[in-house]
Amino acid sequence: MNESRNILIIGHKNPDTDSICSSIAYAYLKNAIDKENRYIPTRIGVVSSETNYVLKHFEIEQPELLADVKTQISDISIKNIATVQPSISMKRAWETMKNFNITTLPVSGDGRKLDGIITVGDIAQSYMDIYDNSILSTANTPYKNMIEVLEGEMIVGNIEDCVRNGHMLIGAMNPEVMESYINPKDIVIVGNRYETQLCSIEAGAQCLIVTGGIPVANSIKKMAEANQCAIIISPHDTYMVARLINQSIPISYFMKKTNLTIFNIDDNIDEIREIMVKKRYRNFPVIDSENNFKGMISRASLINLRRKQVILVDHNERAQAVEGLEEAEILEIIDHHRIGDIETGGPVYFRNQPLGCTATILYNIYKENRVDIPRNIAGLLCAAILSDTLMFKSPTCTPMDKAAAEELAQTAQIDMQEFAKDMFRAGSDLANKREKEIFYQDFKQFKVGNLSLGVGQINSMDRSELDEIKERMLQYMKKVNKEKKLDLVLFMLTDIAHESTDLLFIGSHTELVTRAFDGVAHESSIELPGVVSRKKQVIPPLVKSYDKL
Repeated sequence: MNESRNILIIGHKNPDTDSICSSIAYAYLKNAIDKENRYIPTRIGVVSSETNYVLKHFEIEQPELLADVKTQISDISIKNIATVQPSISMKRAWETMKNFNITTLPVSGDGRKLDGIITVGDIAQSYMDIYDNSILSTANTPYKNMIEVLEGEMIVGNIEDCVRNGHMLIGAMNPEVMESYINPKDIVIVGNRYETQLCSIEAGAQCLIVTGGIPVANSIKKMAEANQCAIIISPHDTYMVARLINQSIPISYFMKKTNLTIFNIDDNIDEIREIMVKKRYRNFPVIDSENNFKGMISRASLINLRRKQVILVDHNERAQAVEGLEEAEILEIIDHHRIGDIETGGPVYFRNQPLGCTATILYNIYKENRVDIPRNIAGLLCAAILSDTLMFKSPTCTPMDKAAAEELAQTAQIDMQEFAKDMFRAGSDLANKREKEIFYQDFKQFKVGNLSLGVGQINSMDRSELDEIKERMLQYMKKVNKEKKLDLVLFMLTDIAHESTDLLFIGSHTELVTRAFDGVAHESSIELPGVVSRKKQVIPPLVKSYDKL
């Protein structure tokens, strides 16, 4: 059985009502017929006032905002490695690495936030490069670590205590020498010599490690208790105890805590790949947005990366698509516009029909799959058709669009005439909007031959409202032209009630506009009676005009 995937359904940049509603409606349909994957409606721009009105009316949340679909760490195989406590011994860390065949352990005191990492190299260094006989106290080594490593038993003392002072030494000399050799708080490894044990306690040792598993005399125990000297008995001989004791040091002493190379689960692969090449580490920790540890990745992890899977609705041109699309795997394209320039790595389900709205195509797909359309989804699809066809006044509208909208309106329990008026009214209110908000409410870029064009559109039921913003938009278009380095920028002020458009234009190829259209031309605008559709009445004449150059 294939692994379940999240599949993103994405509309175009500067999304209109059709783009948003179609992504939501198609996600609902796909989730109904495909139980193995999860389909997520998304958007790559701000929701317009018109679309927001529709979503609120049918009580549906805005789709998730998407910045890009570049491959991220979340798309690759992250090795799930459990964190370890900073207090565990070097020996246990080494055994954990061997058992799980790993070379790096993440360290966390609370099991979530990353405190540091310990590597095989750190353990090797602790074994080979440390010649300090006070290392146990410097590292605040817990007694329980010593007992674990030495496989011993504490017969006097508190197992929860730590070694905080003193040096480590072996009581191999006679008592007379021992008296001058042992300092207070030292840890002494001794055999079954009564005199040496007694001398060590009297000299102020904080802990005796008795080797060979030999019982300790009751008098020694009492003396140790009276002098607050702990006693640990280990079954190992003196050589083994001396060899093993440094393995009890807590990993917190040797682990790397600073200057760590840590990646976020949302980081893009193309960014971290360069960092990985420069660093010589084998493994890199990964955290989430709240700094919780998520796992480890290595260079080998990049071999098995999974590209994001996407479905495009209401567009099929690269200029209108989400950033990073070249890194994603396109599964389907559902659209009603001209065939664009998006390339796919393999065959995809591509459904493109000459209809007035993508929502009409989706309505048919629902019918073909015998999936009932819920009231709120029907409302979204109907609203999208009314919006894209300008209440059936656009020349892009077909009998199929109108028939679909009528049936969807019944399911959604709305009056199309009243709903359309309220929707268009909510989408206008132009006087209270900034130029940028108006311009990008429905803006698309196109390639016509070697030229780059940008065409925006705003619809209103009130012609005077459009006249009031005309000069504002012309000035803002100059800014857009400069920022986006377009050859031609056009903006349609569309009067829905009178089915006409005042087309504004600026750029280096304005002659294309005057040649393409018959209308009353002014310096930077041309009045186009009967023109309301960008797709069918503006772009095609511009293409023909370019072909005549």
